[in-house]
Amino acid sequence: MKKLIIAVMLVAFAVTVAYAADVVTFETSKGNVTFDHKTHGEKLGCEACHQGTPAKIAIDKSAAHGGACKDCHKTNNGPTKCNGCHVK
Repeated sequence: MKKLIIAVMLVAFAVTVAYAADVVTFETSKGNVTFDHKTHGEKLGCEACHQGTPAKIAIDKSAAHGGACKDCHKTNNGPTKCNGCHVK
């Protein structure tokens, strides 16, 4: 079941901020995670997540709890507790 949930969480982000959805919601068993792409892009710049030319990034549980999200949150004072991102 967890693998199914993780598979559902896989989301590819749009090529650039201009073409990307402003807000992406990941549905998880621990509560939905809402990612505000526009705000992250404006605050951190595209290069914070996208190396080279902005391209789609696949996010799964491992990436979100590691280098793609949580490590950056620790560095930039973002939420790091479960309920900081997961909302039921």
